[in-house]
Amino acid sequence: MADPKACKLQGKVAIITGGASGIGEATVHLFADHGAGTIVIADIQDEKGEKLAASIGNCCACTYVHCDVTKEQDVESLVKSVIQLYGRLDIVFCNAGILSKSMQTILEFDLSSCEKLFAINVGGVAATIKHAGQAMVKANTKGSIICTASIAAGLASDRNTDYVMSKSSVVALMRCASTQLAQHGIRVNCVSPGPVATPALCGNLGMGAADIESMFSSMFCLKNNGVLKVKHVADAVVFLASEESQFITGQNLVVDGLFKA
Repeated sequence: MADPKACKLQGKVAIITGGASGIGEATVHLFADHGAGTIVIADIQDEKGEKLAASIGNCCACTYVHCDVTKEQDVESLVKSVIQLYGRLDIVFCNAGILSKSMQTILEFDLSSCEKLFAINVGGVAATIKHAGQAMVKANTKGSIICTASIAAGLASDRNTDYVMSKSSVVALMRCASTQLAQHGIRVNCVSPGPVATPALCGNLGMGAADIESMFSSMFCLKNNGVLKVKHVADAVVFLASEESQFITGQNLVVDGLFKA
């Protein structure tokens, strides 16, 4: 366990959606290392989520809750149960999301597929911010809400149009929410990772993590620092969740080593 003096999230109550794997999993571990009192992992990957929660041990209260963020009632129930059990909610990491399953160029755009992707990547984030924000306002909690966007949000891509649209929407949603919640002392920010070898990306590309890292390694302008890892993104989330960023809101923190495709 980290030195208590270095713990940035001491005693905080946090929800991490999409917390069972990838960036979410790395953030669960880092939140625990930084002294979070309670971590609630929300996901639909039940086996992974339960195993991860059990692995955290006695350093904090870590539980897993099945939550489909496309169902607003699931999100509402999640937030209400956390408030009932722990009395407050300090941090929410809106991390649940999926990648585009096809190239999705505009000339062959599949609206049905786009709607499914938006339901998770945008609708799920909106529902989570809504219910977390309501709980924080009611409890007068000066909380922190962080959303996972992507460097894709700022790209003019020749493919994956729906994914780029969804992550652009997350950034726009964050900016609106941060403006509307600022009067309550609630901060809302984004992290935008570059390409990182999560299980989702590995599955999408049909490649192993080492192969993906090798493929992208030459595209990071930041040299002699290795390649982008999920922990780098989780480090940024901890910063935005902690008091170190207490006067930062409405920002999109890019974590990509100055990636150039």
